[in-house]
Amino acid sequence: MLGANTELIFSLLCGALLGIGWVIERFVAGMPAWLPMACFISAYFFGGFYTVREAVDNIRLKRFEIDTLMLVAAAGAAALGSWAEGALLLFLFSLGHALEHYAMGRAKRAIEALAKLAPEVASVRRDGQITEIRVEELRVGDVVLVRPNERLPADGFIVVGNSAINQAPVTGESIPVDKRPVDDVDLARARPDGVPSDSKAFAGTINGAGAIEIEVTRRSSESALARVVKMVSEAETRKSATQRFTDKFERVFVPAVLALAFLLLFAWVVVDEPFRDSFYRAMAVLVAASPCALAIATPSAVLSGIARAARSGVLIKGGAPLEELGSLSAIAFDKTGTLTEGRPRITDVIPAEGIAVEELLNVALAVESQSDHPLATAITRDAKKHLGSSQNPPNALDIKSLTGRGVTATIAGETVWIGKLEMFGSDDVPALDTATISAVEKLRENGRTTMVVRHGQRDLGTIGLMDTPRADAKGALQELREIGITRMIMISGDHQKVADAVASEVGLDEAWGNLMPEDKVEAIRKLRQTTKVAMVGDGVNDAPAMANSTVGIAMGAAGSDVALETADVALMADDLKNLPFAVDLSRHTRSVIRQNVFISLGVVAFLVPATIFGLSIGVAVAMHEGSTLIVVFNALRLLAYSKRSPQVRA
Repeated sequence: MLGANTELIFSLLCGALLGIGWVIERFVAGMPAWLPMACFISAYFFGGFYTVREAVDNIRLKRFEIDTLMLVAAAGAAALGSWAEGALLLFLFSLGHALEHYAMGRAKRAIEALAKLAPEVASVRRDGQITEIRVEELRVGDVVLVRPNERLPADGFIVVGNSAINQAPVTGESIPVDKRPVDDVDLARARPDGVPSDSKAFAGTINGAGAIEIEVTRRSSESALARVVKMVSEAETRKSATQRFTDKFERVFVPAVLALAFLLLFAWVVVDEPFRDSFYRAMAVLVAASPCALAIATPSAVLSGIARAARSGVLIKGGAPLEELGSLSAIAFDKTGTLTEGRPRITDVIPAEGIAVEELLNVALAVESQSDHPLATAITRDAKKHLGSSQNPPNALDIKSLTGRGVTATIAGETVWIGKLEMFGSDDVPALDTATISAVEKLRENGRTTMVVRHGQRDLGTIGLMDTPRADAKGALQELREIGITRMIMISGDHQKVADAVASEVGLDEAWGNLMPEDKVEAIRKLRQTTKVAMVGDGVNDAPAMANSTVGIAMGAAGSDVALETADVALMADDLKNLPFAVDLSRHTRSVIRQNVFISLGVVAFLVPATIFGLSIGVAVAMHEGSTLIVVFNALRLLAYSKRSPQVRA
């Protein structure tokens, strides 16, 4: 039975037999001649075992790669009677491959370790009793009991208990997050993606000191953790620009090397040397020119970079976005939920003349309670608090969203419009009276987001809201400047005054307001004409703009299916501080990729002419395999990359 370490054991046996045979042949007199030969042949078997297997697999797939070239060279050495040199070639090649597979395995294991974070069994409450079942058997709606210091078995929301949960395995947050039960279980059940972050729970995270109960919202195969593992594994297949270049280079380079080796077989016709020497030189060139290090240069760095990012709660979907992220010079930010908390609150309620505050808020509550927009959520929450026991919202029907402008509905047979000032007076929506317009403009001057409410022929009034800038936004933007992002722009659907107020507070120089969703797309396209630009948003309303940017980056993606699907880079935690880390890691990865390509091409450029002019196969394969190992271990440095104190890079 072949085990995980068999390749390395076979390689070491090859080296041992080669050494014994060489010592007997050179230094031990009186030994039979067949003994060192038996050692060399045995060395061929152990050194060539895995090489033959890989070569056969490649030939079946109609690929002619390094393994085949090495076998041809070893067979050629044996044909010339240079058994020791052929065995040395196989020993160095098999040892190099064994160590390379071990090193690459470290990067893959870093990804596979994520999959083992979720527990295998869960304590579930069914029919009034608590029973243990396998996590795969959990159903949506099950209530799971999680004891102190246990790992959470599924995604869901907390229904009982308070605790601090360590979410680092999924989101990368270094400090445990305080969690509490949801306020409205029915609403959480109906809109699981809209559950507040302080009530959400993710499979694989670690409970703190308090026992909690969680209602399951996703099956184990659909949890955020499972999706991260799947997407990170699939990310290996999305090739970067450098990898596409090296693939094209190899398709031209390998046939050229084969043609050169074939021509060198006939060097004896032109040069005064025996066929044996020409054949040996051709085999040495085959070994020297095999682009093994070049083939592994980019994939090893990409795999290590993606694994390191995933460990800190940053999901990067392949080599292409990983490299592009590191080449950015501009980033565009959505305002709501990205640079701000995304939890706006009502600050002002200005009813029209003759309208009671209660009527204004009840109509707004009736309509907005049926929407999951952040502003609608804020109006619903704060209107309920303000009205208290006097809330008596009417029945709202025919709710229709007017994208980027507002919402319309029907109450008591009359149309209700709730939205921006710009919605009124166009597209058959009645214009507002001057008093309402004046109230809106006054609120906007103070940096408020405004929602006007109209019912039938009457303006009911204006609601002013404010979204608090994130506490970490200013520091994160400063870090981005330090690592080389020269231009940062906030793009928002809010009034320009509101956008300017938020931009000033978080330290941005540019703010583009009054943008509809299609305007955001056009803004990104305009930026892309002059530079590479990322779009940072929540992955839902900003999906079109993300799709048109160089790299789409979603915030708080752990709780959003849409964000995970639409973004090229997903920050699993709702934490802007992970963005500088992701950009800096990407830049570091690009640097490692360039180093690896330079090393691999440099060694080939040296070895090809050197072997033509007489460098031996043994030295060539030693340098060849050495360069491959340098490339792989250089890439593995990314696994130890630290996100502390990012360095300024040009």
